[in-house]
Amino acid sequence: MPIVQNIAFGYDTLAEWHDVAIGKRTGHIYSRNTNPTVALFEEKMRQLEGAEAAISFSSGMAAISNTLLELVQPGEQIVSITETYGGTNRLISEFLPRNHVRTRLARPEDQTGLETLIADGTPLVYLESPTNPTMQVVDIQRVCEAAKQAGAIVVVDNTIATPINQNPLSLGADLVIHSASKFIGGHGDAMGGVLCGRRDLVKRVFRYREIHGAALDPFAAFLLVRGLKTLAIRMERHNDNALRVAQFLDAHPAIERVFYPALPSHPGHAIASRQMRGSSGMLSFVLKEGGATVADVLQRLRLARRAASLGHVETFAGIPSTTSHVECSMEQRKAMGIPELLIRYSVGIEDSSDLLADLENALTL
Repeated sequence: MPIVQNIAFGYDTLAEWHDVAIGKRTGHIYSRNTNPTVALFEEKMRQLEGAEAAISFSSGMAAISNTLLELVQPGEQIVSITETYGGTNRLISEFLPRNHVRTRLARPEDQTGLETLIADGTPLVYLESPTNPTMQVVDIQRVCEAAKQAGAIVVVDNTIATPINQNPLSLGADLVIHSASKFIGGHGDAMGGVLCGRRDLVKRVFRYREIHGAALDPFAAFLLVRGLKTLAIRMERHNDNALRVAQFLDAHPAIERVFYPALPSHPGHAIASRQMRGSSGMLSFVLKEGGATVADVLQRLRLARRAASLGHVETFAGIPSTTSHVECSMEQRKAMGIPELLIRYSVGIEDSSDLLADLENALTL
């Protein structure tokens, strides 16, 4: 696949140029709008999610913010869940209200509460499943059924699951979002986001992004396509490694609780078993009070990188106050159900026995 770095694309005749400009024939004019390398990434993601259309962005938050700012108008309200990625939470709790958009929230596991809010009237329902960082699971199909009765659009952040483990569109969602910087790219060297789903809605968001300018860079698109070539096999390893780590931690005396949907003890286990084909490569765990501190454990880890990301081939570990929810206060994290003794652990594709040994050493006082 060539990396087409052109900003502008030339045409021999004005007639041909005009036909492309008005959409009468396919082609590219300016890379802020469309680009051949970027278009290939979008097409691959469209097929992976089984969508009618797809559009990419410079980051996952660009995908989320452009989508919500276009599809929710001043004076309207959206329904979401209390635990979403910190940047998303700040968008819906701080920035959207500036546009006179009201956000109403329910706990991810409170299905009845979500349905009540949806029935009260909303143009859009925004979900994240599994959630970051406590891996809570939302019954996507049931929420979509309630949303359809209310005439609402459903948008699902599928970053953690990836299209390998879950396809929200097949469960009734209208749009699905990914931070492609995570599992999609997988190597931690390309930032991007993508929106897949109904053609009419994607077209609306495309027009918004066209003017606001959060376009994906062609070289980043090239790296993300490279990542897609190994996505299936990487996710198989992520799934297997994370399950082994989760089972190990679940039985460890220093651990109070493990958040991972594949564990039978997880409150969303039954739902995850229905709507997911694997629980992905991220988990989190809570240390018991009076034992090793979060700082001690992180400092003693030798294989896990202390860094603010997830979904890479290397294992990453961190805490919400410096990673997913750095934008939120301790009180806000507590309201979302995120304990201060929680460590987010994104399991890479290393040998799982090495990871278990590393964790055992870190957890032993």
